[in-house]
Amino acid sequence: MGTDYIRSLRKSVGHQPIILAFSGGILENDKHEILLQRRTDFDAWGLPGGGGAIEFGETAPEACKREYLEETGLSVEVNSLLGVTTNHIQEYPNGDVAQAVVIEFVVRLIGGHENVTSPETSKLQYFAQGDLPEIFNKQHYRSIQRYFDKKFPYYD
Repeated sequence: MGTDYIRSLRKSVGHQPIILAFSGGILENDKHEILLQRRTDFDAWGLPGGGGAIEFGETAPEACKREYLEETGLSVEVNSLLGVTTNHIQEYPNGDVAQAVVIEFVVRLIGGHENVTSPETSKLQYFAQGDLPEIFNKQHYRSIQRYFDKKFPYYD
């Protein structure tokens, strides 16, 4: 089927509510801060890759690694499952509506350089637990809290 599964699907269904699967991860630096992405669609902070849809035929870990590279310029490897959330309906600025199934991983940096060349990313920054900005949706926020509280793997 190739890439851009959502765009192909949306051509058929328009803005109708659908269920979509996304994959992303949490990357921590040596100061115990996590990397966040300022998203261009919501102009708000979230986890890199956490809005990254799994393409047809791709696994969740593959999607996480691909999305990280596309959105941050960083190569990561998946270390463990952080959690799975299925209880969030997301409304997008363009009118699309989806129930988001999000699979989050704990990832480790293996290469690359932070690079904001993605049309989905306006800024990348590391944040400590006590200095988090407003997060664009509840799924990402809960994943971050569970990570810092060491309450994972989890599922909703």
